[in-house]
Amino acid sequence: MDELPQLINVARGDMSLVGPRPERPEFVELFDMQIRRYGERHRVKAGVTGWAQVHGLRGQTSIADRAEWDNYYIENWSILLDLKILALTVLTFLHRAE
Repeated sequence: MDELPQLINVARGDMSLVGPRPERPEFVELFDMQIRRYGERHRVKAGVTGWAQVHGLRGQTSIADRAEWDNYYIENWSILLDLKILALTVLTFLHRAE
């Protein structure tokens, strides 16, 4: 539910429904210098949900792992992949609500 305000950003065109989750600006430069391929994930708009998140990589998980999953998503993008991510997001949300 805390992600719902981000739908305003999607409506404005600042974000996408699916894509790499945005990082706090103060960490972007640091991660870009320290984590291989981190900067490559900024090739597309940030998303409300993403490939890394539906695979459990959120919160206190490896930024390097998230960057790899994000780059996999970007390099293999398709409408079907977006639909799969959206479906997995809904299933995850419903499972948590139980």
